[in-house]
Amino acid sequence: MTVLGLVGMIGQLFRHVSPRRYATSIHPERARDLPWSAADPGRNAFDWDDDEAARLTALVVPMVPPIGAERMAGFRFIDEVTVLLVSRYGRWACGWDHSNHHGGPVETWCCDSHSVGEAAETAERVVTCLLEWRDWLEDMAERFEQLAPLPGADAEDRSWHLERAVTRLVTAVVNSTHAESSWYGTCETTLTWFLTSTGLGPDEARKAVEAAIGGRFRSHIAPAPTLVDTVGEDLAISLTGRGFYRER
Repeated sequence: MTVLGLVGMIGQLFRHVSPRRYATSIHPERARDLPWSAADPGRNAFDWDDDEAARLTALVVPMVPPIGAERMAGFRFIDEVTVLLVSRYGRWACGWDHSNHHGGPVETWCCDSHSVGEAAETAERVVTCLLEWRDWLEDMAERFEQLAPLPGADAEDRSWHLERAVTRLVTAVVNSTHAESSWYGTCETTLTWFLTSTGLGPDEARKAVEAAIGGRFRSHIAPAPTLVDTVGEDLAISLTGRGFYRER
C-alpha cells in the first residue's frame, strides 16, 4: 500500500472524530449526529429578527476568551456557544460552526485559532454562522421536497428519482463545502437525511448511504461525474432492486 493510500485509510477510520471532544468536558451534539427530524426546518421553527440578533450577540460577547488565551479556551468557547444556541433555538443549531474547514457548508467560520478573536467581532461572526447554517438547512429541505419520489411511484420510477437525487445533492454538497477536508461526511449526512425524509428508517438509510459511497469520496477532491453517477446507481438499486434509464 502506498503512503497516500495509508493516509486515506486512516482518514476514513477517524473521519467522525473531533479532536476538541477530548479537549473539553462539554460534548455537545454535532450536526452529523442529528436525525433529520431534529434538523428539518419545517419541524423546528426559528423566530428571528434584529432584536433577537442583538440579544444573542450580547449573550455571546462576554463568553469570548481574551486575546492570547490558551487554545483550550477557544475549544471551550465553541462548545459553550453550541450549548447556548441549542438551548435557545433547538438541536439543529449545533451545526453553526460546521465550517468549510471541517467539510461543512458554513463559510464564515474557520476554526478556534482563526475565528475566535476580539469579542464583539467574534460574537457577530457566531450570529452570521448560525444564519448561514439555517439557510443551508432550509435549502436542503427544499431540495429534498423537490427530489423525493412521488407517492405511489413504482420501483423503476423510485430508482430514477433516487439516482437523480444523489447526483444533485452530492453536487450541492461539493459546491457548498468546496470539497474541503472530510466533506464526504457532510455528504453522507445529507443523503441520509434525504432518505429519511422519504420515509426510510434512519439506520437503514445510513447503512445504504455508507455502502453506496463505499469510501470512494476523498478530502480535497471533487468526485468525477461518473463516480457520482455510480454512487447514485448503487444506492438506487440497493433500495429498489431496479435500475434506471438515463434517457429519462
